[in-house]
Amino acid sequence: MGLQALFFYLFAFVAVASAFMVIAARNPVYSVLFLILTFFNAAGLFLLTGAEFLAMILLVVYVGAVAVLFLFVVMMLDIDFAALRAGALEYAPVGALVGIILAVELLVVIGGSTLSPEIARNSAMPIPPISERTNTAALGDILYTHYIYFFQLAGLVLLVAMIGAIVLTLRHRPNIKRQDIPRQVARRPADAVEVVKVKPGQGI
Repeated sequence: MGLQALFFYLFAFVAVASAFMVIAARNPVYSVLFLILTFFNAAGLFLLTGAEFLAMILLVVYVGAVAVLFLFVVMMLDIDFAALRAGALEYAPVGALVGIILAVELLVVIGGSTLSPEIARNSAMPIPPISERTNTAALGDILYTHYIYFFQLAGLVLLVAMIGAIVLTLRHRPNIKRQDIPRQVARRPADAVEVVKVKPGQGI
């Protein structure tokens, strides 16, 4: 067994074990920490396959932003996790159905690549040698030429998801003063300033 195969089995075993602990841990903080460990091992697997750009993106975006954000949200918000787990069994049939669909899709992909390897070989883009072009530059060329429409479509989907999340979490509180820009623009000097003539020796 070579050194690369040894590291592959090590990263794969730790990634699978930590992914299982994400859903098995009782404390949500531990679940987020196990999720970060899963991301690190997945980045190691990407490095072994020569996809250093995906490995760095996984560490910078998911570990540096998403996972840390989840950890801060879990630690700062006072969430009653016991009440959330109480209704988890109601969604078990839907979760099982989604899991079965994903398992069937994985079996179809693995079976298709095993029975007809020439299909995957023909659909794959040629990988240039490292001496001619780096992996990141080659990925950028393919992403912004052949798959530019899918890239823009993914950006629009993320934009819609972001707007939807903002709309769902935006709550107007009645006792908080808010800025009304149209009212400020439509305001006239006669409405804002009142001239009062005060007689000598008298107050306002």
